[in-house]
Amino acid sequence: MLELRPNCEHCRTPLAPDASDARICSFECTFCAECVALLQQVCPNCGGGFSPRPVRPASRGRHENDLQHYPASQREVYRPVDLAAHARWLAERQQD
Repeated sequence: MLELRPNCEHCRTPLAPDASDARICSFECTFCAECVALLQQVCPNCGGGFSPRPVRPASRGRHENDLQHYPASQREVYRPVDLAAHARWLAERQQD
């Protein structure tokens, strides 16, 4: 089950569980769509791509699989990205 982290790891923008601009990688690193664009769609932590974060129903989910029974995480993750270093890493990666 996804944690549904409450904020963008780079800019700390709040991301509600139903936020349409929340993006995650396969390790569930969480960023807002604006920061994902700055990161050129590549996760700075794992190097993978991003996808829109799925939305968990607020209530009345099938088999009680909803926010009422499985709430979103309240634990903030804040790891601001050095955008210049990320851009250099991306450029090096493209040369390989």
